[in-house]
Amino acid sequence: MKLVTGNSNPALAKAVSKYLNVPLTDSVVQKFADKEIFVEIKENVRGEDVFVLQSTSYPANDNLMELLIIIDALRRASARRITAVIPYFGYARQDRKSASRSPISAKLVANLITEAGANRILTLDLHAQQIQGFFDLPTDNLTSAPVMVRDIKEHYDPSNVMVVSPDVGGVLRARNVARRIGAPLSIVDKRRPRAGVSEVMNIIGEVEGQSCIMVDDIVDSGGTLCNAAEALLNAGAKEVSAYITHGVLSGAACERIAASKLKELVMSDSILETDEERATPNIRRFSIAPLIGEAVARTAAEQSVSSLFD
Repeated sequence: MKLVTGNSNPALAKAVSKYLNVPLTDSVVQKFADKEIFVEIKENVRGEDVFVLQSTSYPANDNLMELLIIIDALRRASARRITAVIPYFGYARQDRKSASRSPISAKLVANLITEAGANRILTLDLHAQQIQGFFDLPTDNLTSAPVMVRDIKEHYDPSNVMVVSPDVGGVLRARNVARRIGAPLSIVDKRRPRAGVSEVMNIIGEVEGQSCIMVDDIVDSGGTLCNAAEALLNAGAKEVSAYITHGVLSGAACERIAASKLKELVMSDSILETDEERATPNIRRFSIAPLIGEAVARTAAEQSVSSLFD
């Protein structure tokens, strides 16, 4: 087995390497003066089972190109099998035509990764399950729910927890976590008057006196979470926290979360942590390195990955 990484999340790559007890393959991933990306694999990978660990997070286009070029370099170096391990799959929110003459960018990215030479995809909490069907390759979509549940049980009393979906689209994800901890489920009914702006309309479920935990896959601007937290507290919730898989946190998201009524925002390390996040007192992280590492190990050994979902 060989483990190769780009520049998107070196901290996670090192943690996965440590879990697997497999050193990162010596490689060069850098930019020329005109920002072209250059990749050179410094070790022999002929006939090897290679895993490329790279999130396509900010800067999304640079990290995506790094992934594609690394895959191409490995294919031309005669790697036996190339698995693209993408903890955060960028462009996933563009999974359908949202307006006339708009693209389905998630499908385009899937095509690019396939044409670059990947043989398999391993990813985490896709924004929409149907994106698995965009790939004409075996695709494993891991869930962070088991890791979230362990963290919730360590920091909260499950008997006094209400799991909340911050929108109707995330009900299945939230219900999965609620079922695992034996907690009731509530839903925030919201509407989006325009992209990036949300308004809470109703709270579906009795949240009075409960410690509410919102569960979602992506937090970007943070507006939805902050508005939902305020609405839940106004409805009588004792406190509100949030568990998120992918912390995109663009723009002034960290400032918004720090000033919000959220007790804490707990995120995975699928996206590299920024200085702003470290300075935000109510943001905490949990590691998905063991989950990713175990999935990589089982894939390499041709063992079942589905048991990791339990």
